[in-house]
Amino acid sequence: MEAYLWEPLEDQAVKCNLCNHRCVIKPGKRGICSVRENQSGTLQSLVYGRVIARNIDPIEKKPLFHFLPGSLSYSIATVGCNFKCRFCQNADIAQMPNDRSGLIMGDETSPEAIVDGALRVECKSISYTYTEPTIFFEFAYDTAKLAHEAGLSNVFVTNGYMTGEALDMIHPYLHAANVDLKAYNSDYYKNLCGAKLEPVKESLIKMKALGIFVEVTTLMVPGLNDSPEELEALAGFLVESLGPETPWHVSRFHPTYRLKDRSSTPVETLIAAREIGLSAGLKYVYTGNVPGEEAENTFCYQCGKAVIQRWGFQIKKYDIDAGRCKLCGAEIAGVGL
Repeated sequence: MEAYLWEPLEDQAVKCNLCNHRCVIKPGKRGICSVRENQSGTLQSLVYGRVIARNIDPIEKKPLFHFLPGSLSYSIATVGCNFKCRFCQNADIAQMPNDRSGLIMGDETSPEAIVDGALRVECKSISYTYTEPTIFFEFAYDTAKLAHEAGLSNVFVTNGYMTGEALDMIHPYLHAANVDLKAYNSDYYKNLCGAKLEPVKESLIKMKALGIFVEVTTLMVPGLNDSPEELEALAGFLVESLGPETPWHVSRFHPTYRLKDRSSTPVETLIAAREIGLSAGLKYVYTGNVPGEEAENTFCYQCGKAVIQRWGFQIKKYDIDAGRCKLCGAEIAGVGL
């Protein structure tokens, strides 16, 4: 299928304007994501409708703790990614075209079939997840538009590297996003992800301005992005640019893919990161990949009581009424609370 958001250049080259790499691609070549190819001067998506993963997930698994809590989300992905994260947890599908000589796999399907599938199993949303949804933007966009018309919400679980043009195009149909703000230093993005920090910050700010509900996740990699100074700066950015009501998930790293020389994140580091976030003024900070009440529960910032008690991805107790704490009446940020 012909790709969206590209422009022709001289000598049949094309420029892709979907993500902030803005690849210039010569005839017969692919962009950094390895799933968009210049075919005789026309940019084509190689993954339209080729779904490699399809599951029914709790929305909390995305993780989204303040968007339609307790609901199910129909989750889909194609292969490919525009990042080259050395710690990729889904490298078998995200990095498949790069690691396996351009290989693209996936079952052929249509936007209509995805929406019908979500409705049939009573999901409240469709999540474009597991790999980077930006790289299968055409399929995500067409599906999201149909889903919106059918009364479903749409969720991106994303690295936030899409262009402003891409966000402008999809935002009428995109209701929420969990954005990986992987670090708050440029060297980390360059050396571990093959990308830049500033475009991610710009995307977060633009999502907020467009009315997309945003939660943020940061994977804590020991010795690389977990210094108190960096975490203070990151939390400060969230408070000042997105607002103190923005949920922040600080998640535990485990050695994987091409980053196996680091140990798992100490639980103490996650606890310290949570305290840094709260001290900076964030109202909701969660620690991921570790058990415990403070890791999973939503606490009222005013009275300190747990208004949502979770175990894993299951809600055990819910003390919110019409978006307010039942105990003190404080407004709890979110959608569908």
